[in-house]
Parts: sequence; C-alpha cells; structure tokens
Amino acid sequence: MRLKIFAAVALALSTAGMARADILVEDAYARAAMPSAPTAAVYLELRNDGAEDDVLLGASSASAAKTMLHGSSEGAGGVMTMTAHSGGVVIPAGGSHVFAPGGDHVMLMGLTQPLETGATLGLNLTFERAGEIRIEVPVELTR
Repeated sequence: MRLKIFAAVALALSTAGMARADILVEDAYARAAMPSAPTAAVYLELRNDGAEDDVLLGASSASAAKTMLHGSSEGAGGVMTMTAHSGGVVIPAGGSHVFAPGGDHVMLMGLTQPLETGATLGLNLTFERAGEIRIEVPVELTR
C-alpha cells in the first residue's frame, strides 16, 4: 500500500514538472510606484512550448491585497479603459502572449509595500494545465 501511494505521488510530481516546462515566463517586470500608490502593474511574456493551449487563470502576490488579469483598450473618443479577464488568458500551443503597457497586464491592487526601483516582488501565476508557477519580478522605473 505504501509503495502504491509513493508511486502515485511520484507520478503526479513528475507530470506536474513536465507540464510546467511547457510554459516559459520571459521579460517580467513591474513598474515602480510612488510609496502612496494603491496600484501597480506587472508586464511579461508567457511562451507555451507545449502541444496544447494553456490558460492563465489568475495571479497572486503578497505585495498586493488583490491581483487581477486586466486588459487595456482604447474606447470611443480615445479614452483608455480596463477590463478584467475573468475567464483567464489563453496561451496558445507553440505560441506566446505578451502582457505589455497599453494592453494586457497583471494588476496589483491594494499594494502592501512600496514598489521601489531595484526591489523584487513574488508573483504566483496559476495555469489550467501547468499549475502554479512562482516568479520573482524585478521592479523597474521604466522600460
């Protein structure tokens, strides 16, 4: 019985490790924010080297009370609006999805600490297939 449980756990861990290898996080950074700023954004590129689409379902960080996936778009009269990606963001098989200023981003709301240039923040990304991936995001003034 003990061997069967160990084998099942080992298989689950190796399968999770293989799925995680399909998603690569590149060029992640957060914009520095004034000490009194209530919000900030994280930008990055997610590359899916797997054979199947994956979905970024959400994100979390101890640096913010709430973390959401948002998209920015230009509306009527040139006014920029933000909308939440409540269903997640698809990362296509063999492709990538870029989170960049003026477009999709990870929104940090209710900052729990100042985001100063040179610091880093921990960010957990949760995927439908790859599971959870934790990254350390550098805080930069601008790019």
